[in-house]
Amino acid sequence: MIRFVALLISHGAALAVGFALGVYFLPILIAPKPPDAAMLQQQAKDALYTAEFTRDLEGSDFLHWGEGKVSVSPTKITHQGSLAPGPDYKVYLVSEFVEHEDAFLPLKETSALIGDVKSFEGFLLDVPEGVDVENYTTVLVWCETFGEFITAAKYR
Repeated sequence: MIRFVALLISHGAALAVGFALGVYFLPILIAPKPPDAAMLQQQAKDALYTAEFTRDLEGSDFLHWGEGKVSVSPTKITHQGSLAPGPDYKVYLVSEFVEHEDAFLPLKETSALIGDVKSFEGFLLDVPEGVDVENYTTVLVWCETFGEFITAAKYR
């Protein structure tokens, strides 16, 4: 009986660790190639605003972070840098700077969803028609699946 319980616990723990590793590594394994660095630089030249994603925000930790330059133009948002890998990342424009999920959740309804992030070494997203970047101040990366803040940068 003790052996059965020990096997059940050890196999259950191995299953849990394997599942957690799968959730973490699957987005890395299926991620498309990031945009070409030259293309990101070219798009960033047309930006009205630039800002920096940093790892030292209140809501960032060793699994949820971003770093690098983010550029905002009326039609494109570019990121030259790195994001912690994860599933279901979304980019939002937010009306005020926030650095934690508790501060973002009340603003989420009034924030503009820009698009999905599929690569973790830079991204290039089109600003949807009808979204005016002048009405917002901050670019925010959010993990929709787990409701986790990843990073944010105030561009104006």
